Amino acid sequence: MTSVPTNEESSLSQEIERRRTFAIISHPDAGKTTLTEKLLLYGGAIHLAGSIKARKAARYATSDWMEIERQRGISVTSSALAFEFENHTLNILDTPGHKDFSEDTFRTLEAVDSVVMLLDGAKGIEPQTLKLFEVARMRSLPILTFINKVDREGVDPFNLLSDIERTLDISALPFDWPIGSGNRFRGLWDLGRQEVHLYESVDHGGAKAVDRRLLANDPAVEPILAELPDREGFMDEIALLSHEESSFDRKKFLSGRMTPVFFGSALNNFGVELFLRAFLDMAPPPRAYHSDKGPIAPDHPAFSGFVFKIQANMDPQHRDRFAFIRVCSGRFQREMCVTNATTGKTLRLSKTIQFLGQKRERVEEAWPGDIIGLHDPGVFRIGDTLCEKGVFHFEGIPSFSPELFGRVVLEDPLKRKHLKKGLDQLSEEGAIQVFQLDPHGERDMIVGAVGALQLEVLKFRLEHEYNVKARLEPVGYDRARWMTGNAEQIQAISGTLDTLLVYDRELKPVALFRNEWALRYVVEKYPKVAFHGTSPRAFHEEKE
Repeated sequence: MTSVPTNEESSLSQEIERRRTFAIISHPDAGKTTLTEKLLLYGGAIHLAGSIKARKAARYATSDWMEIERQRGISVTSSALAFEFENHTLNILDTPGHKDFSEDTFRTLEAVDSVVMLLDGAKGIEPQTLKLFEVARMRSLPILTFINKVDREGVDPFNLLSDIERTLDISALPFDWPIGSGNRFRGLWDLGRQEVHLYESVDHGGAKAVDRRLLANDPAVEPILAELPDREGFMDEIALLSHEESSFDRKKFLSGRMTPVFFGSALNNFGVELFLRAFLDMAPPPRAYHSDKGPIAPDHPAFSGFVFKIQANMDPQHRDRFAFIRVCSGRFQREMCVTNATTGKTLRLSKTIQFLGQKRERVEEAWPGDIIGLHDPGVFRIGDTLCEKGVFHFEGIPSFSPELFGRVVLEDPLKRKHLKKGLDQLSEEGAIQVFQLDPHGERDMIVGAVGALQLEVLKFRLEHEYNVKARLEPVGYDRARWMTGNAEQIQAISGTLDTLLVYDRELKPVALFRNEWALRYVVEKYPKVAFHGTSPRAFHEEKE
């Protein structure tokens, strides 16, 4: 006898099927933030796209809320944005494109079910795109590709497909095809529906949704094709590509071995709607997450989620702090009580919000795939698992070993408490790592980062958010290793040449090395010490 689902089970199932949670990855300047804006525009979440090109008119990208982002026109932190489109809820995680903020992007990819890979049509695969793609592949995330800026002179589309397949070792299958290129770009040919979408440039970087389409056999299409240098050759391409489009293999796509490819111009809102509708059909709904008690399916009735990001001072006026939670299973309800599996403490989740850039809305309920912000008085950490019933741990979020280090020197010694508060909060966000020269924290502090721009952002935020002016003096080390094992040998390392013993914010011992030779020397000299590229908390959770 088949059991009949309850109304609650049916509602949960329906809400799961409606959701699409994804991240956009790209090299800097490929147009990622602009594409995010235009997706929100088509979804009705905003009425005027805050194009990067419109800075002089005091319009800013909705997803760039931090002051330094507004000043420099770059994304330096991940943004979580939600909107409705055609009875679907889309959760976009817009990530930093700059390589110095890869760690924030890597953590964000733990919280999504699919990825949009954005390429610059004039440049193809770039180094940062490749690095982020490898992370998505490691997690077997399905990847959809949007080739941007096709209304500019760029690489031949066939060469772009070859570049994707050769460099990324993934099948690239186009679902639409550019008609002309550069100054002769006239539109896109929808290979599935056999429709022609006519290109129209929009002033001021695109302030409205535009798309004019015709059936491929419409007489109005012929004059457009007649402008092409090789009309017959183009039609042969369309015939060949239309046949290939039918060979789409969903299993390969879901396992990250095939990527559907779309073309367009995010700046001019062209090809975005075509891509968005295809995305709804192709991208998977929320998936199961692995835990130490086995996979947790999204339709598991009890709520669970994990913290993948912490952000302080989203509102500088209130000095607030939020933990970003990916809902993994069940139904979230405001005021519910959950257990933080990391600390074992019971928490009531009352101050909950969703974001559209700086705009906030209180969340009464949320479903698997949703991203919510929880007001954090200091009780959450990145990687924490929240459980409504039972206690289990989702897989740990990977962390990076810093490559750049600097000693923090205060200009005003009376601001030491302000400095400590700022460093503590920024390290809890995962923006930097903080080390001290003794367990009691009475000597100078050293900060570690993956890239130089992180240190620049650190100085900016200390000054503008904590009223602390400081400079960073280089210390000459380029790698860090956490240590476990024999306590006497760990202390002896402090006297080793080209090595510095420090302590992280949890007072775990860490060795900083000036070069690879110094690291190898210490590893051989102290066999009773184990050296780790991530913090003890991270590799402890992995073992569990």
